[in-house]
Amino acid sequence: MAKVLLLSIPSHGHMNPTLGLAGALVKHGEEVTFFSSEEFRKPVEATGARFICYKEDLNIFKFSQAQAATASGKKKPAGKPGFINALLKPERFVDHLMEQIRGMQFDYIVHAAAYPYAGMIAQALKIPAVSSFAVFATMKDFDKMRKGKTWTPANLIPFSWKIRLLYLLFYRRKFGKVRRHLQDKYKVQISTDLLSHFFNKGELNIVYTSRYFIRDNSQYDDSFVFIGAPVYEKKYQVDFPFEKLEGKKVLYISLGTVFGNYAAGVYELFSQAFADMDITVVMTAYGVDLSAMKIPANFIVRDYVPQSAILERSAAAITHAGMNSIGDLLYANVPFVSIPMGADQFFLAERAAELGATIALDVHTLTPAALRAATEKVMTDRSYVVSSRKISDSFREAGGYEKAVKEIFSWKQAKGIKQ
Repeated sequence: MAKVLLLSIPSHGHMNPTLGLAGALVKHGEEVTFFSSEEFRKPVEATGARFICYKEDLNIFKFSQAQAATASGKKKPAGKPGFINALLKPERFVDHLMEQIRGMQFDYIVHAAAYPYAGMIAQALKIPAVSSFAVFATMKDFDKMRKGKTWTPANLIPFSWKIRLLYLLFYRRKFGKVRRHLQDKYKVQISTDLLSHFFNKGELNIVYTSRYFIRDNSQYDDSFVFIGAPVYEKKYQVDFPFEKLEGKKVLYISLGTVFGNYAAGVYELFSQAFADMDITVVMTAYGVDLSAMKIPANFIVRDYVPQSAILERSAAAITHAGMNSIGDLLYANVPFVSIPMGADQFFLAERAAELGATIALDVHTLTPAALRAATEKVMTDRSYVVSSRKISDSFREAGGYEKAVKEIFSWKQAKGIKQ
């Protein structure tokens, strides 16, 4: 039994894959200490891992005001760049953690690739690292994405010359001071490449997709292990009136836990598109105020739903094309419509469309008629199911979390870490 330190950004998109990995490691005898926020205490403890709460909220994926432009096009005053600002606050991600684990011993670390300074922490602790890539689109992929729709990780260092100049003159200088301070304090080496600290590569790297789904496999060396979609049995329960779905054709709608609140106008479009259809619409609206919207009689709206169970009953779905959601949809072989809004969603939606598994719509030109037409097409055109099944099969053949654990244990043996 080895002792494992697990660090993840406490946002659903990064937590869900690492929760499955933590559970698989515990199942195979590892002693996992999992740091997260209080919000995730129960899911973490359900994996069998030891839960420790970060000293403060580390969710760098909460939008700054500048990033919170809504789908309606409303502009908001600029705020601090969330990603870059995270690197300028090492006490939150490094110092507090090092204080909390003082006196503890670990054999290796598993960290979300996006956890700031994760590689540096492994250096400071003198233990090898496994990286969990919840975002598997590379910077090359991001460069190819559509620009000007909404924020993307390209906003880490925005590509307009004015913002690039601001970065070079201000954030680069500030980051340089932080970097030198950390190097002196912890006797480590830290890359000058700012972006690398959000794509922290480990000695072994777990990627939650298949090589079939990846557009360009040449970007990944032999340290990357593809295990398929991060699908696992969640032990925590969510109440849901399943009796209302009996004998009904079900459409599932989810815009995830981050972007939905910044595209509130889209929910009204869903209402207009599907209120008079002979279907039952199950729609998640995490943290979204829909008090001003008249909920159609055929809609069931919840903050959370038991997604896997809903997908088993769904004829089609509408998604923002976040990594976890699109993985679940493809794994369950449910045809879907994609409305990407930011981050790696454009890459994921466009790749799924290239493989014939989805119709991707532009959130800025979205209409009820376009929504309805696209949804009816994926429901009735069997080619979407056939294409989705090819991706689903590739996910299953990749091996899942059992493959991840097998690779980690093989890596442990090569490193001389106790089994």
